[in-house]
Amino acid sequence: MYWNWGFIRQLKLNLIRFLRLKGTVDEVARGAALGIFIGMTPTMGFQMPIAIFCALILRMNKLAAALGVWITNPLTAPFIYGLEYETGRRLLGMKRVHIPDTLTWVGLKQFGWDVALPLGVGSLVYAVVCGVVTYYLSLWLIPRFKDFRLKRWPRLHFHRSGPPGKGPPRLPRSPKTPD
Repeated sequence: MYWNWGFIRQLKLNLIRFLRLKGTVDEVARGAALGIFIGMTPTMGFQMPIAIFCALILRMNKLAAALGVWITNPLTAPFIYGLEYETGRRLLGMKRVHIPDTLTWVGLKQFGWDVALPLGVGSLVYAVVCGVVTYYLSLWLIPRFKDFRLKRWPRLHFHRSGPPGKGPPRLPRSPKTPD
């Protein structure tokens, strides 16, 4: 039971870290959507460099993209990839693949294509759906969190309440002592 609380705590910390990202709401939302999109593809091990590179080129929030790919991690990947494979298999009308008794190079190649094609199709379906949902959910959630944070801890945002270029009031200087 203890590991479960640690996992939930980690999810909460990552959500808070995501909501505190700097940049415009649109940049962060697009970065998160890109990260989730890439995270749903079967490119585990290469997801983070791909997400950061794409975010850099497309001018999205790189940290949001990097956080988004963590939707697939060693704990969630078997479930996500299994669901994606099953969805792709049904969309393509393919039969389930069984591991052959004897593996030859030709049999292994055919087995790989019989798994890769439905997995690729299913992952694209889920990547598009989850990416779009993440984008709009982020557009809705981030401003609300920032407003909540501003209302709850106004002194942390004191410098933003005045006109542009005006910071918090300065403390009076001490009188100069003669040299």
